Amino acid sequence: MSAPVNHFPAIHRVVTGHDAEGQAIVASSGPLPSVVEIAAIPGTVFHEVWSTTETPAPLNNGADPTLGPLTLPPPPRGTRVRFVDIPPDTDEFLAHGAARMKQAFSQIGDEAASTVQAHSPHPLMHRTESIDYGVVIAGELTLVLDTGDVQLRAGSVVVQRGTNHAWANRSGQPCRMLFVLVDGQFDPVITATFAHPTDVPVAP
Repeated sequence: MSAPVNHFPAIHRVVTGHDAEGQAIVASSGPLPSVVEIAAIPGTVFHEVWSTTETPAPLNNGADPTLGPLTLPPPPRGTRVRFVDIPPDTDEFLAHGAARMKQAFSQIGDEAASTVQAHSPHPLMHRTESIDYGVVIAGELTLVLDTGDVQLRAGSVVVQRGTNHAWANRSGQPCRMLFVLVDGQFDPVITATFAHPTDVPVAP
């Protein structure tokens, strides 16, 4: 059976700025210039909205920051905003997807983010050193953690504080999420708990 078609509309982005007299203007209005499907996970699409590279963020008429390479985490001291379309999990992906995660996370510029092990509850288990605000815009999703799952629906908001997790789509239909990622720093006490001698890497 073929996968459900993604009927989500294209994202329309409006960026404001200032003219020479300091008046508010529309700097750009239209579709996002950076929309990328992840080759190792067909149907997973990143829609890059904006990013900042420092805090406080300079309020200027600078260039579009989404035109560079796709990168999962936010820049140091920065932020990143994106939509992500997440396709339904397939039996093939659940059985063999873990072996493709190196390729998938390499395409989004953070191969080290993948934490999948032979015993992991989902192939997409990963962790970034950031606080992520994830909002379900349409569809349903399951937040997978080390110790259990949480069902999410349109309107659900997840405050992801650098924890190991995955987004599982068990609904049979595509899901669209909005993410705001903010650069963070792990508490050393928490960092010390990450390495587990019993972890068994996934065979390539």
